[in-house]
Amino acid sequence: MSAFNAVRLTDRVYWVGAIDWAIRDFHGYRTGRGTTYNAFLVLGDRITLIDTVKKPFFGEMMSRISSVVDPSRIDYVVSNHSEMDHSGALPETLAAVRPGKVFASPMGRKALALHFHWDPDTVEVVRSGDILSLGDLDMTFLETRMLHWPDSMVSYIPREKVLFSQDGFGMHLASTERFDDELPLHVLDEEAEKYFANILMPFSPLVTKLMEKLRELDLSIDLLCPDHGPVWRSHVVRILEKWSDWALQKPKPRAVIVYDTMWRSTASLADAICNGLSSKGVSVRVMPLGSTHISDVATGTLDAAALIVGSPTINGQIFPSVAACMTYLGSLKPRNMVGAAFGSYGWSGEAVGRLEELLGGLGIPLAAEGLNINYVPDDGALQRATDMGAAIGDRIVGMCSGSE
Repeated sequence: MSAFNAVRLTDRVYWVGAIDWAIRDFHGYRTGRGTTYNAFLVLGDRITLIDTVKKPFFGEMMSRISSVVDPSRIDYVVSNHSEMDHSGALPETLAAVRPGKVFASPMGRKALALHFHWDPDTVEVVRSGDILSLGDLDMTFLETRMLHWPDSMVSYIPREKVLFSQDGFGMHLASTERFDDELPLHVLDEEAEKYFANILMPFSPLVTKLMEKLRELDLSIDLLCPDHGPVWRSHVVRILEKWSDWALQKPKPRAVIVYDTMWRSTASLADAICNGLSSKGVSVRVMPLGSTHISDVATGTLDAAALIVGSPTINGQIFPSVAACMTYLGSLKPRNMVGAAFGSYGWSGEAVGRLEELLGGLGIPLAAEGLNINYVPDDGALQRATDMGAAIGDRIVGMCSGSE
């Protein structure tokens, strides 16, 4: 008996992936609930495996496949995405299964050849609109370049109404439940939003084009099968709408205050700025980096109208945790927000100016002059911080009401 069993999604499609309960860091993204590496087995006349898993989980995937069919019966392997959490087990899979053909996008073939030092002819190229016959089933392809790698593509089986979306519409969430309707909706929303913010946000314009293309194709989708997290069956339209909304990064009357502090002077300023923002009806997320992960900060910026960043000056520089956060956000390219900087200093005071430069480099215009306080803020300094928050709050209300 197999140690791991496949999960039937339809009469012809099975989940044969793996659950990673232990992972907590995904190249800088905190995965507090673990993840899955989803692979799918399609029982056409030509049995086809869609993606594989991260290399250490090869045995788990093969065990699940074996619970359905003898792995040697697999005819085709389709690689929708060559990132190593989905292709890491591919060499071992090919050695064990010896399929007739392996398919990937043009950039996928190139990436797999470079990953594994293969002859490129090992992989056969498929492009948008190509149809692969599995005998009694057809599979069509749509390239989704830079969502979120150059090689990315999705695969669709019209007869089963199943879309295999690689990293699209996924989330990092380990669970024994395979379907969206078996999990709390608030957890799905939280993890899907976090995944979009930390993985897809820099490609938001391309996501918008993809969503337009999907509407144009008018695919009938009963099951939406991403490479991470649960399979969507009851909330397919909902997740598609959320992606469309997130890609626009339309600001809501919310502000993110992110900072670190040495002796709580910068923290006191953050609290006062928060009070000023709140007085204008703005929802505020105060995110001290001593207890907040940068991937949660990124999620907070997805629909915020303002990013307000604070740092003490240390040796003429920004505090290290704040600098790391700004570097991380810089790679994600948050849009449609205003910004401001604040901080405390002892004998120099360069941090606030450097933060303003970084905000400018992100394309975030300043909504207020930087607030730079020498040593411990007194009542007057705290009032200036409150006034700063209130002024930014007025700006936010104007942005979100359309009056600005």
